Amino acid sequence: MDKISLIVPCYNEAEAIPILYTELINVTSKMSTVNFEFIFIDDGSSDRTLPICKELATKDEKVKYISFSRNFGKEAAMYAGLTNAIGDYVAILDADMQDPPSLLPKLYYAVKYEGYDSAATRRVSRKGEPKIRSFCARLFYKLMRKISDAEIVDGARDFRLMNRKFVNALLSMKEYNRFSKGMFGWVGFKTKWIEFENIQRCAGETKWSFWGLLKYSIEGIIAFSNVPLIIASLTGLLFCIMAFFFIIFIIVRQLLYHNSVNGWSSLVCIILLIGGIQLFSIGVLGHYMSQLYIEVKRRPNFIISEDNIKK
Repeated sequence: MDKISLIVPCYNEAEAIPILYTELINVTSKMSTVNFEFIFIDDGSSDRTLPICKELATKDEKVKYISFSRNFGKEAAMYAGLTNAIGDYVAILDADMQDPPSLLPKLYYAVKYEGYDSAATRRVSRKGEPKIRSFCARLFYKLMRKISDAEIVDGARDFRLMNRKFVNALLSMKEYNRFSKGMFGWVGFKTKWIEFENIQRCAGETKWSFWGLLKYSIEGIIAFSNVPLIIASLTGLLFCIMAFFFIIFIIVRQLLYHNSVNGWSSLVCIILLIGGIQLFSIGVLGHYMSQLYIEVKRRPNFIISEDNIKK
């Protein structure tokens, strides 16, 4: 009998977890030919997330929990789940019910019987989201498709079900700065996409701010593309060529008119512009260097405070 490990990253989701658990029981009870384990990852929550997970574990042996020593982020939580999952198939879904558990049978069928290595979900609408966030998200996906060698689908969620071959490929990627949406596409394999309408949170509030999403997007671009470095280099080359011709222009004008005072304001503007481009290029390079510095330190992706995983 197949076993599916369901990984649920949780950060201050005390209100949502009981609702999700009830729905998971309803859905999985109908999949009688499959065994399940539910792995709740407490990502350093400050509410009752961990006590609720413990309560569920005492009532249901399928429930496992891992609690971090502090908040390490969703990427670390997913990685911890993948590392400890023992199922033949592994699924990841959010605790807030925005990833509908009712799609699990479809995901399992696609991987088990249709020859896919993973079945993933994508939102076809963003109803209920702030317009500025929806616009920036679509812009990000469009940009990533152009500059990255990883397939990243517009509206893609982390909610997907994978076979063991796919999971092992993800675990072979040991980097600290993880961007799962890019990693899912980078490892390749056959993936079936299942679409659904946007669903609002069942309880609680989103933990993603606009600036948090922006930072996450920049990390994704840095992790899966060197195009920013190429743009910075080409911009620097362009301004070097422009400066060369401008110097020739100044020399010729001085020889013809002997006037070096006129044009000082435009020269100052050009200097400021070039200085801004230089600072931008240094910033891009610095971001790549900072990521390299973090990787070289080889710190763990997460530290476990307590769990009920049998080693």
